[in-house]
Amino acid sequence: MFHDLTNLFYPKICNCCDTQLLKAEKVICTACLHQLPTTNYHLDNENTTKKVFDARLSLENATSLLYFRKKGLVQKLIHNLKYRKQEDVGYFLGNWLGDQLASHPGFSNVDCVLPVPLHHKKLKKRGFNQVAAFSKVLANKLNAKYIDDVLVKKSGSRTQTLKKRLGRWGVIDATFMIENQKKLENKHLLLVDDLVTTGATLEACGNKLLQIKNTKLSIATMAITD
Repeated sequence: MFHDLTNLFYPKICNCCDTQLLKAEKVICTACLHQLPTTNYHLDNENTTKKVFDARLSLENATSLLYFRKKGLVQKLIHNLKYRKQEDVGYFLGNWLGDQLASHPGFSNVDCVLPVPLHHKKLKKRGFNQVAAFSKVLANKLNAKYIDDVLVKKSGSRTQTLKKRLGRWGVIDATFMIENQKKLENKHLLLVDDLVTTGATLEACGNKLLQIKNTKLSIATMAITD
């Protein structure tokens, strides 16, 4: 009865289509869940996410859970996470991808999970890192450590989404730094972000991490542009 009364005054809404969720549904309604374009990249180690970084990063493995299409359900989902502070989206997607990777031989030996960091000013303004919840759940599923104080963003920058990769590279590379690096020495690291577009941000972060003694690197994201 309490659930029904609460839902009457504060209905839970699907993060894809804005319809009211049923009691058994969480974050996304059943209809939208079945429409989400999954990649199944975890079944193919030569997938598109990994190929984005060919000759740019030495990766053990890479995967993305969903395809991102302009004006599609995944765009709405990630927009709600980032700009409407729907952190449950991160937990939901983390559990989904985590269940896929937990038994995957290329990911089950990950030692540490790291989110792509936000600059402290953006973090203060937004109130949270949109990939933190997603990363924490992945760490839990993989029995790995969640670490967010080694890879840091030292300078802010205007959004880089529409700039070409070559134009972004110098700016982005200079914004990330490594601190407390001994925490990651001799570890298999999983670097996590929400979306792969050009891959420039992940490339810059990955190159910093691979400078740490005897590290191996894998990448996981919520989505990749289709």
